[in-house]
Amino acid sequence: MTTTDEDCLAETLAFNKQFEATAASRPAREEAPDATMLAALRRNRLGGDTPPVRLPQGQDRVVEGGVKVRVFVPEYVGGVYLHFHGGGWTFGSADGQDERLWRLAEQTRLAVVSVDYRLAPEHPFPAGPDDCEAAARWLVKHAATEFGTERLLIGGESAGAHLSVVTLLRLRDRHGITGAFRAAHLLFGPYDLSMTPSQRSFGSKRLLSNTDTLRRTYELVTPGMDAEQRRDPEVSPLFADLAGLPPARIVVGNEDPLRDDSLFLAQRWQAASAPVQLGVVAGAMHGFTLFPLTITEREQRRERHFLSTTGR
Repeated sequence: MTTTDEDCLAETLAFNKQFEATAASRPAREEAPDATMLAALRRNRLGGDTPPVRLPQGQDRVVEGGVKVRVFVPEYVGGVYLHFHGGGWTFGSADGQDERLWRLAEQTRLAVVSVDYRLAPEHPFPAGPDDCEAAARWLVKHAATEFGTERLLIGGESAGAHLSVVTLLRLRDRHGITGAFRAAHLLFGPYDLSMTPSQRSFGSKRLLSNTDTLRRTYELVTPGMDAEQRRDPEVSPLFADLAGLPPARIVVGNEDPLRDDSLFLAQRWQAASAPVQLGVVAGAMHGFTLFPLTITEREQRRERHFLSTTGR
């Protein structure tokens, strides 16, 4: 484990304090979001109060299985990054981060395929993973003809990191596909929906995510399941056999309730004989890359380096 960005700790903690104070001025949500609140969350960019910017470089497509994706193709393509957005499996969208994904595509020379998977509560588990699996299978079959390369990478943020691991496991277990994706980039993901110790002990601190918001989210995504049922490896990949998975970069902040998820997953991933880079960002809360911080700039540089150089 490498703890990074300790020189930025004062800035990071000051931002957390400001975020918490602003959140405390709003009424706490005791229940799951209603339809109106979900609509607002889905309309606005993650971590903000304004609609996202849609760039002309993004192409909306529908691939096999009727799955919607948004594609960004730079001038030179040296690989394809299959991306799953965050948003607690209940909001977020493939067109919610065009500026970031286009910049990533240009600077890494990767075509980016971001999946607009179905969202809970209208489409609870396993609808989202089904869409991600279908998009991955399409890419495995068609990357060479569509993009001129067979170098595939996979990853995402938060719920998207969870979906990335679930997708790799489904490809292996359902279709016998291993090695097609050469690397995984996993940013502050939840890998145990029955709740790791850090999830349970984080409490009600009003950062982007806490114990209460996680519990409510899991109830929306996996309605009717109890904690034991959520330990099913198909739901919580931390409990899966991780053999045959590609090299990974796993990143989390140490002020994230999901910290243990990344620490435990990295340990098990390494034990399954796949190389792992584990980074723990000093003072960072869940979703820190959504905000204009020094640690965000640094993390995005590290992400671009990993995606540019791994699996060549």
